[in-house]
Amino acid sequence: MLPLILASSSPYRRELLSRLNLAFSCSSPDIDESRLDDETPSDMVKRLALEKARALSNTYAHHLIIGSDQVAVLDHQVLGKPHTMERAFSQLSAASGKSVSFLTGLTLLNSATGQYQVDCIPFTVHFRNLAPEQIQRYLEAEQPLDCAGSFKAEGLGVSLFRSTEGSDANSLIGLPLIRLVDMLHAQGWQIP
Repeated sequence: MLPLILASSSPYRRELLSRLNLAFSCSSPDIDESRLDDETPSDMVKRLALEKARALSNTYAHHLIIGSDQVAVLDHQVLGKPHTMERAFSQLSAASGKSVSFLTGLTLLNSATGQYQVDCIPFTVHFRNLAPEQIQRYLEAEQPLDCAGSFKAEGLGVSLFRSTEGSDANSLIGLPLIRLVDMLHAQGWQIP
C-alpha cells in the first residue's frame, strides 16, 4: 500500500482523518487559493483540492495524497474564512434564518501513477433566527475566525442550527470521510 499524505495543515481535517485509524502524514501545500473568473464554487473547490494534492506530488512521489478544500455559499455569494470578529459577526448575521451550502472538494491522487479521483460533496446548514447578542456570545465563546461560515460545527456552532442536510456530516468540518473511504477502496485499501 502506498503511504497516505493529507495535504493540509488543518487540525480539523487531521482529527477527522485520524478517525479512520489509518497511518498518515500531513504536509501543507503552498498554492494560490484565489477563485478564477466565472468559476462556480463547486468547480473551485474541486480544482483547489486537486491543486493541493498535486502541489505535494513531487515531494511525495509514491504516495496517495488527499486534497480537500471547502467554501460556504450564502445567497450565491462565497463566504471565506472571516479572520476578524467583525467579519464573523457579519457572516453569521447574514446567515440568520437562512440556509448556507457548504461545498467540500475532495481529491485522492496516486502520485506514482498520476491518476486521481475528485468530487464535490455538498452539505447544507439551516440556521436559526439569531439575535445579535446570541451571535456575539457565540463568537466570544469559540472565536471561529479560521472557519468558513464563522462557526465550528464540531463545537458550540450546532446551537446556531435549526437543521442540517447532507450525506456526510464530516464534510461540514472539511473532510468527507464517507466519500474518502470509497476513493481509498478504489485504490485497494481495506477499511477497516
